[in-house]
Amino acid sequence: MDGGSSEGSGARFGGYVEALGVVLGHADRQQPMHDYCLGLLMPIERKSVEPMAAVTAPAQVAAKHQSLLHFVGNAPWSDAAMLGKVAQLVLPAVERSGPIEAWIIDDTGFPKKGRHSVGVTRQYCGQLGKQDNCQVAVTLSLANHDASLPVAYRLYLPEDWAKDQARRDRARVPETIAFQTKPEIAFEQIKAARGAGLPQGVVDRYQLSRPGLRGGHRSQHLGLAAGRGPLAAAAWNGARTTAQAAATR
Repeated sequence: MDGGSSEGSGARFGGYVEALGVVLGHADRQQPMHDYCLGLLMPIERKSVEPMAAVTAPAQVAAKHQSLLHFVGNAPWSDAAMLGKVAQLVLPAVERSGPIEAWIIDDTGFPKKGRHSVGVTRQYCGQLGKQDNCQVAVTLSLANHDASLPVAYRLYLPEDWAKDQARRDRARVPETIAFQTKPEIAFEQIKAARGAGLPQGVVDRYQLSRPGLRGGHRSQHLGLAAGRGPLAAAAWNGARTTAQAAATR
């Protein structure tokens, strides 16, 4: 750590974002990404591009708004490649406190007011603890006792969305995206992580027993170890509070 120096923190943040920029594919995406990441860290209520533009470029809000909008909605960079680069940069810092002990499968709900955000529908939302209008993302994180690091992140597309071509067209959902259950998405994430050679850990036994992951042929094929002991439980309990911290180390 830099002992609390704002200059030191700013330099580390700038260096980290610059290192991530190598996967963006074009140099002119570097500044919008820097501003977008900065906006995510700012104490603003809505983390959308308009309020982000207002706090990152108060003298050029309209221009910055367009820049951020293009970066998020139109620029052709890969989120999978970005997460891979994050893992490359952050995993060594996580492992300094100990080896990876658990792979955490989770689905996270994001409450939404409208109907037009991709995948939004009335479904169970963990943040609210009840059925409500929300989006849901399926994630895979690597964890030890000290920290967790997301290595895969996929927005769940409900079946009614997947079958509604007009809605898909309006939201520009790629034709390659078909309906998959959340456990099926998680299985693909685990398979990809195994293929990438990421350090292995225990996968929560309950998660392996869910439909789509259930069945010895799948877990054995991937060489997964299922567990519900103190290591897996400790990593699971700490996942939500340490993931963001780990990603900025």
